[in-house]
Order: sequence, then C-alpha cells, then structure tokens
Amino acid sequence: MLFEDKFNSNATIDVDTTQTYQTIDGFGFTLTGGSASVMYILPAGKREALLKELFATDSTFIGISYLRISIGASDMSAMPFTYDDMPAGQTDVTLAQFSLDSEKADLIPLLKEILEINPDIKILGSPWSAPVWMKTNNSFVGGSLNPAYYDVYARYFVKYIQGMAAEGIQIDAVTMQNEPLNPNNNPSMSMSSTQQSDFLKNHLGPAFTDAGLQTKIILYDHNCDMASYPLAILADPGARAYADGSAFHLYGGSITALSQVHDAYPDKNIYFTEQYTSSTGDFGGDLNWHLKNLIIGATRNWSRNVLEWNLATNSSLDPHTIGECSTCLNALTIGTNITQNVSYYIVAHASKFVRPGSVRISSNIPGSLQNVAFQSPDGKKVLNVLNDNSLSQAFNIRFKNKIVTTTLGAGSVGTFVW
Repeated sequence: MLFEDKFNSNATIDVDTTQTYQTIDGFGFTLTGGSASVMYILPAGKREALLKELFATDSTFIGISYLRISIGASDMSAMPFTYDDMPAGQTDVTLAQFSLDSEKADLIPLLKEILEINPDIKILGSPWSAPVWMKTNNSFVGGSLNPAYYDVYARYFVKYIQGMAAEGIQIDAVTMQNEPLNPNNNPSMSMSSTQQSDFLKNHLGPAFTDAGLQTKIILYDHNCDMASYPLAILADPGARAYADGSAFHLYGGSITALSQVHDAYPDKNIYFTEQYTSSTGDFGGDLNWHLKNLIIGATRNWSRNVLEWNLATNSSLDPHTIGECSTCLNALTIGTNITQNVSYYIVAHASKFVRPGSVRISSNIPGSLQNVAFQSPDGKKVLNVLNDNSLSQAFNIRFKNKIVTTTLGAGSVGTFVW
C-alpha cells in the first residue's frame, strides 16, 4: 500500500507499532480422526496438492500454522475409542495395553506428511474421554475420572506424548479435557474445576516434570460463560505453577472473558481452541460473526491462536459418532471434488498473513470497522478489517502520520499488508 500525506473526513484506523501485546502462535483447525480418514484416502497426488494448499507457508497458500487433535476419539470420529480400551470389568493400571495403533491407519501418517510441508506447525492434543475403566460410570458418555486412577491417567498422557514423539510428532500442548462441563457428547467426560485443579497439581504436572516433558498444560477448554472455572484453578498456587494458560470456546458467553482471565493472571497465556460453523448457516453471516468475534475478537482479547472446528468431512458430513453433529460444516467437504467452506476463508484471512511469531499491535476501532493489527517477524504490518455495517464504507488506514484510503463493501473483510 502507498501511504500519503493527505487527510479527509473518513473514519480512520490508526495503527501503532509502539504498543505491543501478545505473540501469536498460529491459526488453524481441529484435525479430528474423521478429518484424517477422509483426507488420507485421497489419491496420493491429490492429497499432496491439498496438504500443500493448506499448510505450505509461501504466499501462494493459506499456511495453516496450528492444529488441534483429539487424544483418542472425538465426536467427529467414526466410533468412540481410547488408547487403552479393555473388556468390561477389566483394568490396566500399568498401561501395558496402551497403544497408538488405532491412529496409524491415517492420523499419524497424515501428520507426518503435514510436518514434511511445515515442520514448525504447533499441535495441541485434547481428550474427549479417559478409558472407560478409569471412569465413574464405565461409559464413553459422561461420568468423571475416578480419583483412584488420577495417577494412572497422568501416566496415560505421558505415554501419549512420548508415543507421538517416537513417531516424530511433537505435541506442543495438551488440555486436560475437552468441554469439561459438557457430559453429553459421545465421547465426553465431566471434570469440575476442583477436580481439574487436583489432577493438575498432584498428578499430571508432577508426572510431566518427572518425565522431563516440555509439553504445555492448558486449563479448561470450554465456553466463555464460565471464566470462573480457570480462575478458580489459577487461584491455587500449586496448580498455577503447572498451568501454561487457559483455552476457550464461544458457544456461550462473551469473548471478553479471555481478557478477564488474562488481566487476573497476565503471566498466563490465553488460547481459543474451537468454534464450529453449521451447514444450515449463511456464508456471509458466518464470515462476519467469526471474523468479528474470533479472528479479531479473540486476538484483541489476548488469545495466542484461533482454531476453527473440524478440518474435513465427506459430502454426507461424516464421519461422526452416533448421535453427534450431523450439521457441522467443516472447512473442507471432500467428495468427487473438494469444496472450501466458510471456515476455510475465516482462517485464511489470518493464517496466510499473520505468521507465528507475529505480535499484536495497537489499532483503534472507529464505528463499525472492526479490526486487529499485527507486526510479523519480518517487520510487515498486517491489518484485518471487517466492515460490520449494512453499507459500503470508505475509510483511512493511518500509520506514522501517513494515510491510505480504501473501501470495503457491506459485511466485507479485507486484509491489508505493508
């Protein structure tokens, strides 16, 4: 963009590199087991081209830089499973039967191909359920972790991280439970803040330390309407010592909850780890909402990342476990052709330009021009702007007392780089 010494009466976004905030880890999706299965069955050449489009870091491609994967099955797997399933009535307290073999058909080889394209991509692991023999109800759905197995489950996490590392896959971080206040998914597991604090302070944190693991441990991983959950854990110095930060979804509450937690414990990181789009939704409406609340909203409220939900399904929106989401519109629909859906474009507006290591910088919000600004490691400035208005709007971008004038249509999004 060419900045000039000219002034007018348009609304003006001022970008200021002297005020800096959090460092960005990346933008991306959850690569569920279902995603891996529909992507890995593509012919090798077609799969290679698709992975390059998604993960290559040159300017031609969208450069996804962060992935979330499920530890065991999620609700977007073909069936529920963990890495240590036992016949009814049996246990495995030594974890002798622990195995990642269930992931070797597609997820692990797909991750290896992704890492060949982008070896620096960050990977977050989240469990939907512990093995059912560790749970209070012996079921994949609901129940909670039996305190008698807290130490065993901590070792389960350690074996998972070590097992993935043996495959050449480094797990950068884990959350202790996906949606710990939602006992209804298949699979799912309840975990109160008191239980999570105990598990972290007395079991998982020490197990990671004893094993010499550098993998970060992230709290919560649920909606913005219960900021009290991570705050309760962080209030305990013993648990706080092991916590890297807190993760959020936005199926309830306000995105400003991220700042509430950050402001209370500014030395702890903030992450945004899941939001879905629906097959019954509207492209323009979804693009607007997700840019405003997540790409712009989450990062303006201190999040180091933004992750949309499932990366891929087939044309029937499968696979998913029995009773689970039949309307989840994922980034890619993989059939005879590959269709890019709205969440692909939501993430691409940031992932393509805001590379890991970028730092959020100051920018004001004049009227309906929702925006967020970054400075990339190579010194470039990136400004994401959403015209959250029913009318087209001309506006200025001002940097170091020089301006450029541009226009965005109603509901349109622009990414500006200089």
